[in-house]
Parts: sequence; C-alpha cells; structure tokens
Amino acid sequence: MKRDAAELPPRPNNWFSVTLHDVAPATQARCEALIARIERIAPISLTLLVVPHYHGEPSTAAFEQWLDGRQHGGDELALHGLTHRDDAAPPRGWLDHARRRWYTAGEGEFAAIDIAEATRRLNAGRRWFTARRWPLHGFVAPAWLLGEGAWRALQRQPLRYTCTRTALHLLPDAARAPARDTTRTPYRVHGSSIVYSTRARWRRWLSLPWNEVVARRASAEAWMRFELHPADAEHDDVCAAISQWIARALAQGREPLTLAAVAERARAGTWID
Repeated sequence: MKRDAAELPPRPNNWFSVTLHDVAPATQARCEALIARIERIAPISLTLLVVPHYHGEPSTAAFEQWLDGRQHGGDELALHGLTHRDDAAPPRGWLDHARRRWYTAGEGEFAAIDIAEATRRLNAGRRWFTARRWPLHGFVAPAWLLGEGAWRALQRQPLRYTCTRTALHLLPDAARAPARDTTRTPYRVHGSSIVYSTRARWRRWLSLPWNEVVARRASAEAWMRFELHPADAEHDDVCAAISQWIARALAQGREPLTLAAVAERARAGTWID
C-alpha cells in the first residue's frame, strides 16, 4: 500500500522553499494574509519576489517599511522584474501568443525584450534594492518567462541565481547554457513548481488536482518548491491545499530554505538532485 507523503521517512539534504510572487504595494494585504497562514504552521523564512514598480505604480514608504521588517526577520527579498508588465512587441504566432497572453495574461515582462532592454531593467531593479540597503542575490522573471535577450543579460549581472518553472539556475554559469537546455548540470537544481492558477474558476478547479499530483511527485525529490501568488489568499480551497503540503514537508523532516540558501547549498555541492 502506498504510504502518505507525511509518513515518508526523512532523507538527508531534503529541503523545501516557499516563494511569494508579485510582492508590491497593491498586493501587500493579500501577501500578508498568505504569510499569516504559513506562520500558523511554522515560523519559516520565505523568499519574497518584489516588483519595484508593479504595473507602473511607485512604491510606498509603508510598503518598504514592511519589507524592511520582513528582511530583518529572516525573509529573503529577490527582484521580480521592474514593472511585471509585458510591453514588448505583440506576440508572433499562436505559440508566442499562448505563452505571453493566455499563460500569463500579458505579464511576462522579460519574455520578449532584447539584451539592452533586459539589462536596463535589471540594472534599475538592482539600483532600487541598493538605495534601500537590501541585499540582492536573485532575480526571478515574472511568470518565469525568460527570453534569449534576458538570458544573455543575466550573464553580465552580479546575481547568484535565477529560477524557471522547473529549476533553480546558478549564475552566471547557467545563463551561458542554451535557454531551453533541460539537461542536469552542476549549475542547475531541479525542482517542480507547486503553483496554483486562480485567474478563472475552471483553472482553479483543474490546478487543485493537478498540484496534488505534482506535490506527491515532488515529495520524492530532494527539493520541494511552493510558489504562491497574492490571489491565492482569496480562495480557501487553495490556501488549505498549500497549508497541508507545507505541513507535510515539515513532517517529512525537510529543512525550509530561502532561494538564496538553496543556491548557496547547491554551489557548495551539498544537495541531492
């Protein structure tokens, strides 16, 4: 009989991370609600993916004060684009349209920009972090969509990692590989994303059973990834599923790590892939 994930014996170097996307003044209340749910399970360090000018809106002093408190409390702050808005040239062909309009509803900021524009936005984001005296180790593109120009720009950035939907990539080495290369290498840590889609009711209904499958598969892997979005806070069924799997990860004996800590362990070669 197949054993439940919570009953599986712990293995050494088994980790999990909880990453909160789209952190901005407009989403702060929902982000805080999600964090409160997680803290009811355990006080773990999270990675908050911060957007400096979310949808073109400026930051606020209250938001930055909140982030400052989270960072000093042990959370990692990572760069998540500059505006979280895809304002590049219109998609070409049905596949590009599906990727940039259906999959992410026009928010794949780094999906189709060239190296010069990607560099400009990355530099602007890094300056924004520096002005607030926050350490910056990683960049995660909105919707994990990294075009060729963005990959090339990342080669030249003083960042330690980026993430796609299926892996954490150590920089700059990973950025020198082909963007669609999926082979296992010393600079890539595989991890399936447990992420829920809530933009439409039918998507939520489908993502609940789908992520049950993904989470059970990930329970057998060395690194589990929980990728949360502010809209998750609006759906009790999604929040319940997330809470259940985070509790199971802790019951397995997994160590909660920020993305920066996963990258550091991976760089030292102390992980199982």
